[in-house]
Amino acid sequence: MPFARQVLIMQVGVVVVVACLGYGLVAWMLDGRLRDQYGQRALTVARSVAADPAVADAVAAGDPAGVVQPRAERVRARTGALFVVVTDDRGIRLSHPNPDRLGRRVSTDPSDALAGREVVRVERGTLGLSARGKVPLYGRDGRILGEVSVGFDARAIDAELGRVLREMTVFVAGAVLLGVLASVAIGRRLKRQTLGLEPYELVELVHEREAVLHGVGEGVVAVDTRGRTAVCNDEASRLLGVTPERGAPAGDLAPAGTLRDVLTGAREASNLFVTAGERVLVVNRREVRRDRRDLGAVVTLRDRTDLETLARELDSVRILFDALRAQRHEYANRLHTLSGLLQLGHGEEAAEYIGALMEDASRRAPAPENLPDPVSDPYLRAFLSAKAAVAAEKGVRLDVGAGSYVPGRVADPLDVTTVVGNLVDNAVEAARLGRRRPARVEVELLGDGRDLHVTVADSGDGLPADLRDAAFDDGVSTRDAAPGRSRGLGLGIARRTARARGGDVAFVDADRPGATGAVAVARLPGVLGAEAAL
Repeated sequence: MPFARQVLIMQVGVVVVVACLGYGLVAWMLDGRLRDQYGQRALTVARSVAADPAVADAVAAGDPAGVVQPRAERVRARTGALFVVVTDDRGIRLSHPNPDRLGRRVSTDPSDALAGREVVRVERGTLGLSARGKVPLYGRDGRILGEVSVGFDARAIDAELGRVLREMTVFVAGAVLLGVLASVAIGRRLKRQTLGLEPYELVELVHEREAVLHGVGEGVVAVDTRGRTAVCNDEASRLLGVTPERGAPAGDLAPAGTLRDVLTGAREASNLFVTAGERVLVVNRREVRRDRRDLGAVVTLRDRTDLETLARELDSVRILFDALRAQRHEYANRLHTLSGLLQLGHGEEAAEYIGALMEDASRRAPAPENLPDPVSDPYLRAFLSAKAAVAAEKGVRLDVGAGSYVPGRVADPLDVTTVVGNLVDNAVEAARLGRRRPARVEVELLGDGRDLHVTVADSGDGLPADLRDAAFDDGVSTRDAAPGRSRGLGLGIARRTARARGGDVAFVDADRPGATGAVAVARLPGVLGAEAAL
């Protein structure tokens, strides 16, 4: 049986059971209340008869004149009672609706009333079942002369109860009908909201969704129409570095920038390269609609950090290979020249040629020992020496300013090499592609307590003023990207790394306009060891 029908049947059953229980409870309470009301009514009438002095005097005298019977019958007629019975102190009737029963003992026990107690109860007598009230009959001297018993027919109680229950039945039937209709409406709504799926199908869907979301290698973030996080799988939490609660604003998953714009819907994304911390991500955003109704959006995140690093390394290898191939041709030409001089017997010219080659080689080769002595940290010296070698292969000379001064050791080499490396790589590319020759990059390092200040200047064509801040956004670059590659990520990573430590990276105006290209400065708080602050 379909789940919606099961729910409908259970709801209808609950409504009917509750209505029947309520109906029975009300009927039981109403019956008790009506019996009590009729009993109190009988008790009131009995009191009024017992308070009549003529009745008390007649009973005290044995009623020789027959005064009690007519008075009792008049009261019965006026009140609609079933009977009004007056007895003496032995329970002998002095009045009764049936005159044949006069002079006989009453059919019910009169001892309570004769003992001075008022009684209200439902009993069966000679006239049938009735609600009756019994009171003692006192004489003028206060002595109990007998009792007065008044009863109302129980069939009147049942008739009154039946009338009230008939009215209540209409109400209960209406309530049951309303409950059934409401149950039908709830069942239909439930079926629409569950798309007609059964509970076991919903459970299977949940299991499948969990398996798919947490089994794929991509990060998945589902955002509802209000911009709140509906789903965030484990991979997305890892890539974003946060584990959001369901319903958290999507903008809280990433700092201000391109990635936050994509998550909030302020920007579309189709294979868009962005950075998250030190990671390079490929982001896609797809709007989700069903039956022309907007259901939100799904954002997928793919980690391209390793691939991007590998692509950069391949670019470096390719550039190095081209440089080596050019050097091979150059060296082959030089060897041919030297061989020709020796074969022709020009030994003196050959020696001079060898000396010129050695002088040119020493001028070109970068030497780690040429770094300023105040830069004593082995990480910086090795890192800058390697960068100088790579720059030389690209035809760019990398110099470390003579004014550089870095006391002590670097305490956080990863952040330092990330920031300085990206700035140097960007400057080397700008110098290589610039019009000025010779192509140069100058790096200056200055330690201030535990903070490190870095300045990187290149001989390139410079950076337009309107791009000095935008250059740090993801995807912004002054050069075209190669097929399958992304640009505009390195500077963004450098700034995010610096700002994560409370520092910053920015472009500034050159000291001598026209003499150099772009000048980038960075401040990295707390990256030097404690000994640097002494």
